[in-house]
Amino acid sequence: MTAPTPLRLLCLPYSGASAMFYHRWRKRLPEWLQVRPLELPGRGLRMDEPLQRELTPLIAQLANEIAADTRTPYALFGHSLGGLLAFELAHALKALALPEPLCLFVSATAGPAKRDVSDYREAKSDAELIAKLRSLQGTPEDALANQELLDLMLPILRADFLVAGSYQYQQRAPLQAPIHVFGGKDDSIGVDELLDWQCETASGFSLDMFAGGHFFLHNQEAPLLRCLRRYAEHYLLRHRARQNRALPRIAS
Repeated sequence: MTAPTPLRLLCLPYSGASAMFYHRWRKRLPEWLQVRPLELPGRGLRMDEPLQRELTPLIAQLANEIAADTRTPYALFGHSLGGLLAFELAHALKALALPEPLCLFVSATAGPAKRDVSDYREAKSDAELIAKLRSLQGTPEDALANQELLDLMLPILRADFLVAGSYQYQQRAPLQAPIHVFGGKDDSIGVDELLDWQCETASGFSLDMFAGGHFFLHNQEAPLLRCLRRYAEHYLLRHRARQNRALPRIAS
């Protein structure tokens, strides 16, 4: 008997980060939920590649790179900028006539239709970037005092902010994939902005709020992953049931 088909969880990083952050989730999630970090150019194992500063070519590049991963059940997860990238990636794969994800998880990011990206259209100075990091309360002060670390991090963050600033919303048919949104109760992104995501799906939608600010995924990792696992298991079981119904019956 072959093992049941797993669900691949493709994870996109937040601004300035490497997708290597998600490697830790592999030890915290069951084997059937296979975490695959999607590294962006210019960081981590792709450090030698040029940074992207525009969203459209970045999404096209990612869609081509992961096209083969859509042949088996998969879901997309993204935090902050990563949530927007996951959403656009789902549409790009759909435009290539590839299967949509079983579900889309977006975390700490406003719905795309009304989001204001005007603050990110111009490249920010080092001082502005550091001030933004402090306001988000996700970077330790000792890291902000480490010039060698800043020299590596700030160019990536600057490019990612420009990616966010290049975003232009497109009117398209809603995704068939359900969208599950996660938010921080103390984040500057309010509930109304998170609820805007429900307009982007033709099927299921949910909003789950967690204690903490923009980077609640750090200090609320355990409850976040329990919630994510519950949704993922539901869709994988439903997918397996559909596959079983589609199998031809052998006459006895």
